[in-house]
Amino acid sequence: MSAVPPFIVAIPARYASTRLPAKPLREIAGVPMVVRVAQRALQAGATNVVVATDDVRIADALVGQGVEVCMTRTDHASGSDRLAECAALCGWAADAIVVNLQGDEPFAPAAGIREVARALAEDDAPVATLATPIAEAHELFDPNVVKLVRGANGRALYFSRAPLPWVRDAFAENREALPAGVPFLRHIGIYAYRAGFLAQYARLARTPLEQAESLEQLRVLEHGHAIAVRLTPEPFPPGIDTEADLLRAGQWLQAQR
Repeated sequence: MSAVPPFIVAIPARYASTRLPAKPLREIAGVPMVVRVAQRALQAGATNVVVATDDVRIADALVGQGVEVCMTRTDHASGSDRLAECAALCGWAADAIVVNLQGDEPFAPAAGIREVARALAEDDAPVATLATPIAEAHELFDPNVVKLVRGANGRALYFSRAPLPWVRDAFAENREALPAGVPFLRHIGIYAYRAGFLAQYARLARTPLEQAESLEQLRVLEHGHAIAVRLTPEPFPPGIDTEADLLRAGQWLQAQR
């Protein structure tokens, strides 16, 4: 395995959240979620960790944590758009590797953060991401689970909420079990970008497939850019979206101790 290249971790942290108000500041075992995410980034060996936020309360929670805070606008449509502003404000070199670690991933494994940076360094695609095999049929048919298919070159062909790929003959007979030998993959929502592409991405028009599937990574593909895909070396626990997720996260952390 090749060495991990130098990389920046940028964490978009928006204060407002419909399903979980003030999400970045919600505590898990007494520690704000955004602080736990930043700690994971530091553990992964990032040369620099920057939290891109729109609220001073989030900035205040990060004082003394060894990370930088970049204050961004409140009107960004996505985390990627927020990071594009952050990249411009921070003046990162165009070829710098920037890992977009979501602010609701407090248990993201360090190995996975490093792997997505390595994936980008070893490919000339402007974006890289991770995936993990799907083992259960209910997961494949769940629209909340984003599936992807990739080519022989390791690059994404398509992302979808629909079952993908569709094994015609096997599924005509039985949809309760997955046929053997088919590479069913679940997308993990961590990305690495070349900093120069972030500004380009922010200027790309939204696309029909992106809007239909509600998957912003399709904007990259629809505009003709490549996304490198690697398998994650360690499982990513689910992100935190609801009060129930927050409760489970606290219970999971207690069980690890």
